Amino acid sequence: MDTTTTPVLAAGAVLWRRSPVDGGIELALIHRPRYDDWSFPKGKLKRGEFPATAAIREVKEETGQDCVLGVPLPSSFYVASGRPKHVRYWAAEATGGHFAPNREVDRMIWLPPVAARHRLTHERDRPLIDAFIRHSGQNAP
Repeated sequence: MDTTTTPVLAAGAVLWRRSPVDGGIELALIHRPRYDDWSFPKGKLKRGEFPATAAIREVKEETGQDCVLGVPLPSSFYVASGRPKHVRYWAAEATGGHFAPNREVDRMIWLPPVAARHRLTHERDRPLIDAFIRHSGQNAP
């Protein structure tokens, strides 16, 4: 098997909640100090793991939040560390939990969709916000 062309499989989520202040939609973004970037929670699948299971696990590991997966969102395809990467995403409603900094993620913030779009580091992540809004029936503030 050629590991330079076999894609790394990963899964993640656009984690959302209702704002405790005004009831509007807020999206969770994480900061990874290793890459100094802001992104959505995601990570590699473990051997034999289903993508949806991996998405829930990664959200919990990186944000401390439990979640319920909703609609599938577009996948992302890009090259990372010289290898192709395929990340499957879902909308995921946060159902509780508490963030604690860890070795992979040192910060997490909740932002309205427009602010989240501006904070994201990678252009490839921005269409996920559009897809989330379109498929969830939410209006961006």
